[in-house]
Amino acid sequence: MTDSELAELRARADGGDADAVDELVQLAAELGDLKELRRLAEGGSSDAVDELVQLTAERGDLGELRRLSDGGSATATDQLIETATELDDLDELRRLAAGGNLTAAEQLAELGAE
Repeated sequence: MTDSELAELRARADGGDADAVDELVQLAAELGDLKELRRLAEGGSSDAVDELVQLTAERGDLGELRRLSDGGSATATDQLIETATELDDLDELRRLAAGGNLTAAEQLAELGAE
């Protein structure tokens, strides 16, 4: 895809064309373009949020998962708990549990680290 085609696709997406948004999300996910996915997610694309969650989880990026979780993504919260558990990040699990997340509290209990 040329730069001008990409610019046209972005313009269509920014203008509310759902097909263009879907195409951009797919393209950004294939390229691992977190910046574009963030932009689309901030524009309201739940598909972009889902792709961001998946890519950042694959990278073990707790910071990005935390940002998405704190922004209200339940999927990101679930993935953050799973990734923090895999990485034995008890501090992150404690932070989530202290914020009222029962799943994080259960993980801490299972790990014997309440």
